[in-house]
Amino acid sequence: MHQIRKATVADTEALYELYQNHLTTTPPSEPQDLARWRDFIRAAEDNPAYNILVCITGEKAVSSVTLVIIANLTHNVRPYALIENVVTHEAYRGRGLATALMAKADEMARRMGCYKMMLLTGSKREETLNFYRQCGYNTEDKTAFHKRLP
Repeated sequence: MHQIRKATVADTEALYELYQNHLTTTPPSEPQDLARWRDFIRAAEDNPAYNILVCITGEKAVSSVTLVIIANLTHNVRPYALIENVVTHEAYRGRGLATALMAKADEMARRMGCYKMMLLTGSKREETLNFYRQCGYNTEDKTAFHKRLP
């Protein structure tokens, strides 16, 4: 059985491990400061527009999705949502945890009045792209551009 909820500062170490070891195959370019992670997660706990969702199995966060609600002047001043950092611990993949998190993010975005949800992925793996398609995302409606800053 699993539980989905907004991350708390108590999830810091598990999130750190997920992001460092299971989010990407490229190691971080700089050392990560766990104290800064704690401060960030503590601030996010109180921010209704920034939601680090976690799926807890046992006592540990093993999957996570970040949902950011962005205020907007178009569409009758309705916000939109951005999905980032979809990650599941390798040992827990294929169990529907990320699917459940994506459904929770969708529910929250609807409840907050969002008119659309967006996500970008750096993955070229067909199984990852199919996962996003199965969650209702498509690559036909918009063109995405990406620019890295120093």
